[in-house]
Amino acid sequence: MKTLDDYNFKHKKALIRVDFNVPINKEGEVDDATRIEAAKPTIIKILEDGGSVILMSHMGRPKAQEAEFSLERIKDKVSEVIGVEVKFVSDCVGEVAETAAQNLQSGEVLLLENLRFHEEETNGDDEFAKQLSKLGDIYVNDAFGTAHRAHASTTIVAKYFDDKCFGYLLQKEIESLNKVLKSAEKPVTAILGGAKVSSKITVIENILEKVDHLIVGGGMAFTFVKAQGGNVGDSLVEDDKLELALEILKSAKEKGVEIHLPVDSVIADSFSETAKTDVRPTKDIPEGWMGLDAGPETIKNFSEVILKSKTILWNGPVGVFEMDAFSNGTIQIGKAIGEATKNGAFSLVGGGDSVSAVKKFNLENDMSYVSTGGGAMLEMLEGKSLPGIDAILNK
Repeated sequence: MKTLDDYNFKHKKALIRVDFNVPINKEGEVDDATRIEAAKPTIIKILEDGGSVILMSHMGRPKAQEAEFSLERIKDKVSEVIGVEVKFVSDCVGEVAETAAQNLQSGEVLLLENLRFHEEETNGDDEFAKQLSKLGDIYVNDAFGTAHRAHASTTIVAKYFDDKCFGYLLQKEIESLNKVLKSAEKPVTAILGGAKVSSKITVIENILEKVDHLIVGGGMAFTFVKAQGGNVGDSLVEDDKLELALEILKSAKEKGVEIHLPVDSVIADSFSETAKTDVRPTKDIPEGWMGLDAGPETIKNFSEVILKSKTILWNGPVGVFEMDAFSNGTIQIGKAIGEATKNGAFSLVGGGDSVSAVKKFNLENDMSYVSTGGGAMLEMLEGKSLPGIDAILNK
């Protein structure tokens, strides 16, 4: 696996695919610069070698060249984060982009306009990729968030470069996932939460081969509880997945994987912050009530499993953490993972909502690694190969 450290970028122009699809508030300011900060080490290494950097990214899903999706809006924030005045060019291909790239001196950084202003980007168009490739000498992919898409800038462009490698961020993502999926120190525990079993079926099937413990929390747990004959009241259930839930439980048993389900839940009489609440056994929730968080016994059981683990994967919250009244389960699970990590376990957190949760409750620094790619991470957990990664590995 070729990495940045295999290259000296002196007098070279590095064309880097970054993921700067960052949230922008009403005032037009960047709300969360995490993704920009994540790309900084790669950019700095190239500049310190004496190279120059050309950054390409998408933002949002523009229908045409809409000003609200222009990357010019983040230019100042990128300059601030990396500590270098970033130049901007109003297109990502063609004469204006090529001239700006040619004129770039060592130590300088150029930000191209939104790749998705051209529909050829998401179509994986060959000619468009070839035009992008004219801008740099070495191609660096540092965008894990889009590595599962075969777009022009993430995959196709790589074939026009002899010299190509992963950036530090993408390298770390791959290494962290492989630590969980390939070379994990046992016992391995996966915590899967979130609303629906259906969105995690392939993940569950793939990781049952690799884990010793599977903790199921959040809304998806009620489908398992109901499948086993429990009464879950008005809790979220996928009635068409009850058979599947039983098959998963059976398959886990055959593979020697222990599945841990919530034994008690914080229940509410409506889906709101001000609802009446109570704690009940998960298999005995009255009609008109719904489970919205893990109960105290469940938190205790889950925490015991986590603290005995050497490798931990956390994908999805165990309650509706966005509402304070139902956030305790997710907070306590996060704290248990942090404690296990302090004691030497390797913990990987990834997939949209669990990342938001660790950020919201300031648990980020207690984890070994917090992934930046939701969809890409799920596809790797499902056992799929990612086109953006294969393109660098020449697969």
